[in-house]
Amino acid sequence: MRLTRAYFLQPTLQVAQDLLGKALVFQHHEGLITETEAYIGADDPACHGARGKTPRNAALFGPPGHTYVYFIYGMYFCLNVVTEAVGIPAGVLIRGVRLLYPEPKNIKGPGSLCKQLGITRVHNGIDLTTKDDFYLKCQRHAPDYVATPRIGIKVGTEKFWRFVCTVP
Repeated sequence: MRLTRAYFLQPTLQVAQDLLGKALVFQHHEGLITETEAYIGADDPACHGARGKTPRNAALFGPPGHTYVYFIYGMYFCLNVVTEAVGIPAGVLIRGVRLLYPEPKNIKGPGSLCKQLGITRVHNGIDLTTKDDFYLKCQRHAPDYVATPRIGIKVGTEKFWRFVCTVP
């Protein structure tokens, strides 16, 4: 079953933990989410929306259940799912997936994930609750996971808002 807008309206930390084990479907790819990171609003210095809305981060302030795709280091795209109410810059970065189709493999790192699946800036602002070839769906059980400090950032590293499945 596809995840609904109401699902993404939940608190970001809850969504970040609960997305583990959910399926990411993108075009002809499908995989189980194995790692996430939460970014929440103006009080989170690592959140792209902490300093306000810009053309680059506008999708992060938009409706829950939409994508926020951004470009980093001049070479990588990163996929986030917008959470909470419109106007609150909050989202969950998808950091890892255990790909099931078309060929099984573990993809680690948000840049590698987007590169291998072909997710780019063109996919920014897409409504995952209505799109036929890009969405998230439920699976049967939630995996065990650990919470760790976020990585790849310079501020807000004290927050244990990175969630990693203990069995990939």
